[in-house]
Amino acid sequence: MNGNRPPSDLTTAPIPGLVRRLAVPAAVGFFFNTMFNVVDTYFAGRLSTEALAALSFSFPVFFMLVAVGSGFSTGTTALVGHALGAGDRRRASLVGAQGLVLAAVMGVLMSLVGYLVMPSLYRLLGAREADLALCLQYMRVILPGAVLIFGIHMLSSLLNAQGDTRTFRDALMLACVLNIGLDPWFMFGGLGVPAMGIGGLALATIVSQAFSVALMAHRLRRTGLVRRSEGARWRPDRAVLAAIAKQGLPAGGGMMTMAIGVFVITWYLGRFSHEAVAAYGVATRIEQILLLPAIGLNVATLTLAAQNGGARRFDRVREAVRTALAAGAVLSALGCVMLLAGARFLMGRFTTDAAVVDIGVRYLRIAAFIGFAYVTLFINLSALQGLKRPVLALWLGLGRQIVAPLVVFTLATRVWHTGLDGIWWGIFGITWAAALAAIVLARREVAHAERLAHAGHVEAHAGHVEAPARGEGSARGESAPA
Repeated sequence: MNGNRPPSDLTTAPIPGLVRRLAVPAAVGFFFNTMFNVVDTYFAGRLSTEALAALSFSFPVFFMLVAVGSGFSTGTTALVGHALGAGDRRRASLVGAQGLVLAAVMGVLMSLVGYLVMPSLYRLLGAREADLALCLQYMRVILPGAVLIFGIHMLSSLLNAQGDTRTFRDALMLACVLNIGLDPWFMFGGLGVPAMGIGGLALATIVSQAFSVALMAHRLRRTGLVRRSEGARWRPDRAVLAAIAKQGLPAGGGMMTMAIGVFVITWYLGRFSHEAVAAYGVATRIEQILLLPAIGLNVATLTLAAQNGGARRFDRVREAVRTALAAGAVLSALGCVMLLAGARFLMGRFTTDAAVVDIGVRYLRIAAFIGFAYVTLFINLSALQGLKRPVLALWLGLGRQIVAPLVVFTLATRVWHTGLDGIWWGIFGITWAAALAAIVLARREVAHAERLAHAGHVEAHAGHVEAPARGEGSARGESAPA
């Protein structure tokens, strides 16, 4: 047996129904993931202002773990999805097992590296010595759980590649509910548990994620994808690990550019005032919440592009992108109306500082018209990643998050002297330019992949026709030419 099976329904069922089936659970899952972080922030604030500051300083460090884990999981989704789309179950099983091996190894390595660089990294971020102790107390509990963080991303990638986004939703809902109960219990103590302060907040995160990993591992085991009988191998395979890294490193790098981009914008805003920095921080949280429903469309596009790319159904890849963009346009229009009508109300829910509210309202009323640019950008990037073209997404991220802001914001603030509006309209222009570039790149790469597949099909067909001709000549006693 070669391990081949008939294609899954992801390559045959109607695309609109598949987009809904994949996107809705993923969007709900991301909502609960956001609420998980909101709960942590709330209870840290209940503990002390210093604990809240330590959590804020720890976010960039934590985001690095998430970026690396997400990058490798995205690469694994693309490879497993391609194999499943081509009907090669054994290849998909091999890649899936090696992805889990890689997640375990990377989790251990990141824990060790984190312990070595944490103090220096926190000082680089501006943490005072008084903050440093709390930061280290938090991260020294989080870092041993890096394996869980990588595990969640990798397990979800293997399930998503098979069209199961419901498990991702269920796991994050479970983690969020557990975190709500464990945060105050571990922080303040009770029922035989000592008060652990911010370390308890970190422990609650690890315990909640452990339950999520257990649920996802159970669901994955039921699919049979990582069984030895299906083709899974647990001894590290250098060729397969290199293939995952080739896909995962650019994807992870693309996420890292997002973190760097936030630092770049924050640096320029800091030249104006602390109120500008605070307003941008609050406003972007509001943006993220309104964009959550559209995030599930990225997962759907990645999965469908991977499986249908593997099946050489490029017409369905195009239809998946179009369907996701149509749904994203509706969601973006609703978000635009909410921001235009409720910007001041929404800002007022997070702060009572009138100056911060005014600055944030101005940004949100411009950002209302950027929402569909983000949707367009991320859906097309997901298609590129699904087609195993992650390097293009990385280059686009470097341009959008680092190069273009440095040029545009410098011109706006130091040459044209446009004030904060120069930053806000700069974000608008850069994001829309990147979205249009993503459309061009995605269309080009789909067409290129289609040409290659067609050329391979023609070549294989020509070889198939030529072989019988030689056989016929041999049967007649004719000698083939040398």
